[in-house]
Order: sequence, then C-alpha cells, then structure tokens
Amino acid sequence: MNYLTVLNSAINHKLAPPLAVLRRQQFLIRVLGVGGENRMQGSKFEADSDNILRAITPVLDPNRHKGQAGKVAVIGGCREYTGAPYFAAISALKIGADLSHVFCTKDAAPVIKSYSPELIVHPVLEESYSVGDRDKDHISRRVVAEVDKWMERFDCLVVGPGLGRDPFLLDCVSEIIKQARQSNVPVIIDGDGLFLVTNNLGLVSGYPLAILTPNVNEYKRLVQKVLNCEVNDQDAHGQLLSLAKQIGGVTILRKGKCDLISDGEIVKSVSSHGSPRRCGGQGDILSGSVAVFLSWARQLILADEGNLIISPKNPTMLGCIAGSALLRKAASLAFEDRKRSTLTTDIIECLGRSLEDICPAC
Repeated sequence: MNYLTVLNSAINHKLAPPLAVLRRQQFLIRVLGVGGENRMQGSKFEADSDNILRAITPVLDPNRHKGQAGKVAVIGGCREYTGAPYFAAISALKIGADLSHVFCTKDAAPVIKSYSPELIVHPVLEESYSVGDRDKDHISRRVVAEVDKWMERFDCLVVGPGLGRDPFLLDCVSEIIKQARQSNVPVIIDGDGLFLVTNNLGLVSGYPLAILTPNVNEYKRLVQKVLNCEVNDQDAHGQLLSLAKQIGGVTILRKGKCDLISDGEIVKSVSSHGSPRRCGGQGDILSGSVAVFLSWARQLILADEGNLIISPKNPTMLGCIAGSALLRKAASLAFEDRKRSTLTTDIIECLGRSLEDICPAC
C-alpha cells in the first residue's frame, strides 16, 4: 500500500485528526497524485532563469551615462486607473532602468506625479468625454505626434496598464503601437492593451519585438479568437506554441502558477516559488520588469554580435524569463515578511534586493 492509498484511506474512514491536518493531506494527494506526468514534461522546458538574469544584467560602470541602462515608457493611466501605470513604471526604475516615462490622460497625470517624483509624466492622452466629434481627428493626430516625438529615445514601450477601454483613447493607442513598429521599438502589451490587441491582431501580428502578457481570462479570449477553440491545459505547451506562431511570431508570456513563454519557435517555463498572495498589480510589476530586461538583452545581443552563450537568444524570450523569475523571487521575499497583508508596493520594494541576491552589483 503506497502513501497516497494510506492518505485516502485515512480520509475516507475519518481517521485523520483535526481539520488542518486533513487539509494538508488533501493538498498532498492533489500535488503527488495529479499531473505528475505534466510536471515531468514541464521540467524539461524550465528556463535557466538565474543564469539568464546574471548574463543580461549590465555591470554598474562609472563610464556609462544616463540612459544607457534603459529608457522605458508606459502608455496608460486614465480617470479610473492610476496605480497600474505607476507600478509598471516604478518597477522599471527599481530594477535598474535609468529613465521611466508615463503617457497618460490629463486627469490621471497629477495623481501619478504625486506618487513619485522619479517618473516623467506626460498628460497627453485624451478620452471621449473631453473630445467633440468635430475635433477627434485633429486631437488624435496631436496625441500620436506628442508620443511619436519621444519614440526614438525609448528602448521599450509598455502598453496597457491602467489604459481603460475608452474607444477614442484606444484608437489613439492603436496608432501609437503602429508608430512603435515603424521605429522598431519593442512593445509589451498588458492589461487593457490586450483587450485592444485581441480585437485587432494586426497591430502586433508578425512583429517579433511584441510581447503579450495575458492572465487566465485574457489568454482564454486570445485562444478563442486566434485558434477558435478552448484552452487545453493538457497540452499547454503545444497550444501556446501554436498561438504564438499563429500571431506571426510574437512572444507570449502566459501568466499562471507556472509562467509559460513562447515565441512560436520554442517554449520555456518559469515555475520558481512566488507568493500565494494574489494581490492586484503584480502583472504591472511584471510588464515593467520585462521591459527593462528586454532592453538589456537587446543591448547585450547587439554588443556581442552573436557570441552570446546563453539560450534562448531571442531578446523577447530572455526578457520574459528574467522578468518572470525576478517577480516571483520578490513576491516570495515580500510574502515572507508580510504574509496575508502583502501588497504590490511591498513586492516592488523587494525587487532590488532580489536582483542583488542573484546578480550582485559589486
């Protein structure tokens, strides 16, 4: 009689002591008895995240100047949502980016500015309620032009945190994404940006520097839209590979208990321990983190001219792996201290320490 049989027998015959013990036994049965084959399969996809973090994180060199460690821009922030763009932008700075911009609506700008003087906040986006029908074309062109004049300075754009779903605003952001593609600037699509892209896949299809970071529900909508089927967790790796390939080789980071990442060519997973506390805002940290690591990975690949010894060599894959691993470590550290009261701000404060543990600055 094996261990699982004993546990089941104890539970069925009510031999288990208190309720807390019973819960632990049931948890062990789920962990040990279900999905073993999937976990064994998943282990071969596990990314070497610590070594990737060490490889792509640049040294702190006194000869470098401001901006060389990364310039990130977040497109998002409206009347209802001001926290998400702040979380994404400040996370980029906490990891080591030099400059972090936020392009938001005029209503959101004073609030986001008040969170931190470290961010460069541009109150240029507009929502339908403030735009008359006759002025829409003119204002749309003005909004896009305001962002575009900064575009060449950015190493990466994060589109979606706190964006909202205002139709006029989404139309403007669609044009901003097109401008980013023309300028060959990497784009990370998160939050309401995924709502926009799912309904207009042409914005990112075929763009290898685009990253989508869907959660459970966002991934479900993507699968239904692109593959015309339901999510298949029994073949999660294969389905993700097909999805990324079908959208023209974009990189998809499917968030979950185990983060799965694919660019349509390979699949990697990051399953290191994180936090059981699922407070809102962790996805925003992830998008800001991925933006920084993607920027660093691109710089490294260009500088090494193909001599990079780590795998994979796609900078979008490297950025996703590094961002996912660092967030999980930071969330774990924050939970050790705060337990049930862990908030997104607690996790952000652990980002620097987490990176330092893996890749010391000196």
